Amino acid sequence: MGTRTHRSEDRWDRAVVIGGGFSGLVTARVLTGCFREVVVLERDEVDEHTGVHPHAPQGNHAHAMLAKGAEVLETLFPGLRAELLDLGAPVYDYGERMSFLQPAGYAPRHRTGVLIQSFTRDELERRLRRRVLALPEVRLVASARCEGLVSERPGAVTGVLYRTAGSAEPTRLEADLVVDASGRAGGLDGRLEALGVTVPERRVVKARITYTSMNFARPEQDRPDFDAAYQMTFAPDVPRGGVILAVERNRWTCSLFGFDEQVPPTDDQGYLDFARSLANPRLADLIEHRTHPEPTHRYVNANNQWSQYHRVRDWPERLLAVGDSVCVFNPVYGQGLTVAALEARLLHRVLSTRRSAGGGLDGLSRGYQRRLARLLLVPWTLSSNSDLMWNPRERPVPARIAHWYNTQVFAVSVHDPRVWSRFARVANMVAPPSVLFAPSVLAKVLRRGLRRRTPPPARAGDPVPGSTEPVAPGTR
Repeated sequence: MGTRTHRSEDRWDRAVVIGGGFSGLVTARVLTGCFREVVVLERDEVDEHTGVHPHAPQGNHAHAMLAKGAEVLETLFPGLRAELLDLGAPVYDYGERMSFLQPAGYAPRHRTGVLIQSFTRDELERRLRRRVLALPEVRLVASARCEGLVSERPGAVTGVLYRTAGSAEPTRLEADLVVDASGRAGGLDGRLEALGVTVPERRVVKARITYTSMNFARPEQDRPDFDAAYQMTFAPDVPRGGVILAVERNRWTCSLFGFDEQVPPTDDQGYLDFARSLANPRLADLIEHRTHPEPTHRYVNANNQWSQYHRVRDWPERLLAVGDSVCVFNPVYGQGLTVAALEARLLHRVLSTRRSAGGGLDGLSRGYQRRLARLLLVPWTLSSNSDLMWNPRERPVPARIAHWYNTQVFAVSVHDPRVWSRFARVANMVAPPSVLFAPSVLAKVLRRGLRRRTPPPARAGDPVPGSTEPVAPGTR
């Protein structure tokens, strides 16, 4: 099948997706428009009722679906936002319903025009999996481990070898296109090396962030005036942070996180004490009065890493890599889900262009990986520049400049809702970073920077300059 170029009903025959997590699901959805059959190989035992699966340990923690990602998902899965809203996942403005403590103080509680929705990763994947598996083109092979790529002609992948649980021998499956969405530990490098492909070293920026998370009840009575409360970490002086989000089924999901040795405990009292050490008291207040708590989970993110597949000169035809198989971000910035959705949208555009032009699949793979790299460059730069500032011995000049500018933007934004709205749009990937360098913003930043008055990071109980929200334990 891998050597065939004809299409039936204006579609290619078969695509195989390695990995059935979030990235694999959105990829499979896109492929159904171009292939008669889409086979999803998932190493865990999953079905349409499964949410987060065991090989996605980060899935039990608070996740942000940025506004841009939600927009893309709604085009791929029409009605998804309403479906989640019916379950109780709120939709709210990034400014009006968020208690956001950034390094210079609380962000203005003003309308930004950026709508977001908060829900658990577990519920999101369950809803997507049900929809994808209901598509007639999709076939799921669960408990299947990919053992290799098949290449029946030089320089091209023509299928996969996989083994299901309890099988003595691997199964060979031919494909017109193989998409690897197996994740950071999915083994793509090894599969490439087995084909004789030279894999370059990954770009790595260390950012050891530990998450400890729990869900608990969100009673309908006496609800606070926010749907999300957040204290961001900020190098080098704010190594502790946390976020609490209103999610579906009348629950809160809370993740406390710390850099390096600042590890949030998993026991109840230690968890509460860590929350009390934060300058935003909203989290500790809700945790202290929690009822019906669910199990506590911990996850350690060792680093950001970007596999430079776009630089591989002998990258095989008919093989694509997406999601965490290519690039893993520090989850504290909430970029991963949105970037995966954008990669799927890019794939849709590339395949649709090929189909409309009557072209084949050869010549597509290298170009896609290069375009994907351009897509990754901005979110990678934003997150890695921030994380580089944790290391006092390795702070490149570009990272120091970006850090200085961000510090000034935060300081200006606590007094200026318009600047904060611009930041909200950039953070949610609905506007490019250049909007923060518009003349009106640049003038305010430079005036503020020349005064050289950077306030120290807030501590619990301290008044926060420019804040309209009290910073006192027990405030709600």
